[in-house]
Formats: sequence, C-alpha cells, structure tokens
Amino acid sequence: MIILVLNCGSSSLKYQLLDMKGDDVYDLLAKGLVERIGMDNGCIKHQAIGKEKYVREMPIADHTVGIKAVLDALLDGEYGVLTTLEDIEAVGHRVVHGGEEFFCSKLIDEDVVAQIEKCSEIAPLHNPANLLGIKAVSEALPSVPQVAVFDTAFHQTMPAYAYMYALPYEYYDKYRIRRYGFHGTSHKYVSSKGARFVGLELENSKIITCHLGNGSSIAAVANGKSIDTSMGFTPLEGVIMGTRCGNIDPEVVAFIQEKEHLAPEEVTKVLNKKSGFLGLSCVSSDARDLNDAANAGDPKAKLALKKLVYDVTKYIGAYAAVMNGVDLIVFTGGIGENNSRLRRRVCENLTYLGLSFDYEANVVTGKDALISLPDSKVKVAVVTTNEELVIAQDTMHIVMNEDE
Repeated sequence: MIILVLNCGSSSLKYQLLDMKGDDVYDLLAKGLVERIGMDNGCIKHQAIGKEKYVREMPIADHTVGIKAVLDALLDGEYGVLTTLEDIEAVGHRVVHGGEEFFCSKLIDEDVVAQIEKCSEIAPLHNPANLLGIKAVSEALPSVPQVAVFDTAFHQTMPAYAYMYALPYEYYDKYRIRRYGFHGTSHKYVSSKGARFVGLELENSKIITCHLGNGSSIAAVANGKSIDTSMGFTPLEGVIMGTRCGNIDPEVVAFIQEKEHLAPEEVTKVLNKKSGFLGLSCVSSDARDLNDAANAGDPKAKLALKKLVYDVTKYIGAYAAVMNGVDLIVFTGGIGENNSRLRRRVCENLTYLGLSFDYEANVVTGKDALISLPDSKVKVAVVTTNEELVIAQDTMHIVMNEDE
C-alpha cells in the first residue's frame, strides 16, 4: 500500500511517501519539506530515493498550494516516483492534539474533523495547521482515505492521579484542563523498538523514554503503556526546550505580565517562543549552536545545557520511583540520538540505579546502540525514532480493516 505521510505545521509541512508491504517491510520512496508557506519566497525540498535532490523556490500561498507542490514533485518525470496520483492509496496525518476523544488513530470523517477543530482551542499552534493539511488533501485527492494519528493518544493510558492538576475540579468539567502529553507517536515507537533491541518483553518491562530535540519530553512506559509524561496541558510543561521554558512557578507568569505590561498572548509568546535554550543562553534555540558556544567558553550556553541534563536526570529519577524501578532508558530525537555528551552526563548521575555506562559505545550518533555495559542493572540505549513509519503503519491497518 502506497501511503503519503504528512506532518503539517503552521508554515511548513514535512512528508514521506512509503510503500508499505507490512509493519516492518516497506520501502521509503520519497521524502521532503515545504517551507515558508504563506510567503512569496516559499520553497520545496524533495528527495526521491535513488535520484538527485530537487529544490524549488516559489510562492506558496497556503497549504493547498504546498500539497499541490508535493504532488507535482512526486509526479515529476525526472525527480518523481509516481506515474499517477491514483497510485496513492491512503494519506496519514500527524495531528498534535486529540484531547480525551482519541485513544488511537482514526479514519478521518466529518466527526473526527469536528473533534480536531474542538481541540484547536487548547492547541492553537498545531491543530489548525493539521486541519489545513487534511482539507488540502481532501481537495487534491477527494477519493483517497485519510487517517489521523494523534500525538496525545499514547498517553491516554495515564491514570487520573497522574494527569489531573490540583485545580478546582470545575475547570476540568468545563474546559477539560488536565495533562495530555505529546510526542506519543515517538514514545510508543521507541519503547517498543527499544525493548526488542535489548531483549526485553514489552508487556513485562519498565522503560523510560527520553525524546530530546527542539521540543523534548520524557515518558514512563510500564508494560508497554504510558503511565506518565513530562509535557502537560500543552507542550510547554516539562524540561527546558529550544524556545519553551518548561516547568516554572505559575506566579511568574502573572508577575512578568504585570511588570512588562504584557497582554496574555504576549506573555504566551515569551514562554513558548523566547524562552528555553534561546532565552537562557542568549545564543540560540539550537543545541548544536549551544555546544559550539559552550566549547568556546560561553557561560550562559553552558548553563542552558547543564539545565537540560539536570531536568532530564530529575525526570528519570522520578519515573524510576513511580514505576518502582527501571529496566531500560532510551535516548531518542535530534538531541538524544546525536549528543553523546548529554547522554554521558545524564547517565553519570544514575549510578545509584546500578547503571554501568559504556563510554566507548556512547560515541555513536544517529544509530541504534546499547550504551550500557553488560553488568549494568539498567540497560541504556540510543534508539532512532521514526514517527512517519508509525503513522504509515497505523494508516495501513485502519484503511485495510475499513476495506474488509
């Protein structure tokens, strides 16, 4: 089954085209990125496997134009991989917020779209962009089934005492204010893959997954199910991130708002777009830039990186406590897979768990690797994530079952 996977942001969209023959039997046919949607200097970067990379700058007024550019690239005689759009049998969408409505991926219909729209109130930066992608595909490929794969779905197994805030209960009743968690597709994938990789039974395991990138979250996965995760009502909660502050005293928000004379949307922008690595380091939101600056002696860059190590270490300790132990710690995501220094510094703080660290194995970047020694009581692994594959797998199963 040939499946187009779309991950639509407010001004960009990432895509992959996969030929799914089975859950673990597939061919990646093409992948790419459309940037600066809504601007005259838009750009599509397209790569068909085995062919030269295709880059084109063009005005991309909206997501409909962007998706048309993707479909045109896939059909291109020189750079494409399809002879007709009828070759696309299904489209899978990453949808950030499914609220309490969705415990699993769903075939998209009017009711599903309505629920995604309803969740836009609590995910205003993400769900509207996801809906634009769904609408654009409906216009371009009206007869092709579409599936929504929700970032929040994996975390719907959290118990109430983990997801509820200690606020007046009426706010939950009226507004569904609670912790939802995000990066669920990645946490689900790497916990399962990590268990297989190190020889654990997923259904009888205690795993802590650390998805570390521009956005970062930690999850406690007991017997294959999420029981807690660091992100909350929005992706702002948890550890320090590229531009998000992570955990802070809520009174700080009101204090800054009053002192700086900021409107609610302005202080939200400070917390989400101007904080984290960028705000603390005054250098960059990118961990690679911080590494360079720290190596050059910049004290604020060092501080930001040390805070990430500290935050991750705290969550690992907390989740080992709530699960009464841990069998496997997984590092994934852009930072988790590629920053050996961070992995080393975190693991050096975990010797109390009986962790024996393999310094030589830890030099790996971007590859699956066991980075704990054979005598370690806790296994530690680098596990590459593949959210697009999970979306394609779910899409394949749902569409095939619908056809039966």
